[in-house]
Amino acid sequence: MKWTLFERLQRAIANNASAAVVTRLDDGVQAVFDGGGWEGDLSLDDAQKATALRMLIADKSGMLANVEGLFVRAYARPPRLIVIGAAHISQFLAPMAMLAGFEVIIIDPRRSFASAERFPGVTLMHSWPDEALAQLKIDATSAVVTLTHDPKLDDPALISALGSPAFYIGALGSKRTHAKRIARLAEAGLADQAARIHAPVGLDLGGRAPREIAVSILAQVIQVRYRGSAPA
Repeated sequence: MKWTLFERLQRAIANNASAAVVTRLDDGVQAVFDGGGWEGDLSLDDAQKATALRMLIADKSGMLANVEGLFVRAYARPPRLIVIGAAHISQFLAPMAMLAGFEVIIIDPRRSFASAERFPGVTLMHSWPDEALAQLKIDATSAVVTLTHDPKLDDPALISALGSPAFYIGALGSKRTHAKRIARLAEAGLADQAARIHAPVGLDLGGRAPREIAVSILAQVIQVRYRGSAPA
């Protein structure tokens, strides 16, 4: 590996960021992705980059699918689930996600909701969502879910998430609520990107209790992480 690529990989690992190295096995030519883009002598087309990124999100190393002689080495940090809103659903979602191997962060400026008593062992941030997400630097191994039902909190978070490489973005609310949300995002110039949002959030498992909704959300996040998509 060239020294410049090695340094870039080391910086990513030191900063707890996910990175991937793609190597052409016949001659050892490489490219490195560290969240900030690609660097190296190996030229990859958009489809190959997308496939390598999917492998990084899933923390999977191996041969690049449908391409002969390209090996992907994933250096993925633990996946993060960033939840906007210390809601009742969040109290079930956080421990479930932690058991599933996610680093969980709850963002809510309302300290009476986002308290250590309600969320033991969970990282809590009391900044406004857009400020907190800027500080967290959402990467390709991050999932963002908004659960407050309050546009003052959810909308800034969604705008930040849509401008990031987050592999999953979900928002609580009915189809009617989501239609109004889409209209607000369109006014912010995000009509095209809004299609990335999974809403109503979670797989349709039929349950309506908070703990059941939490299961459906986590199931959809895991499905998108490994398959790249989920039913609408």
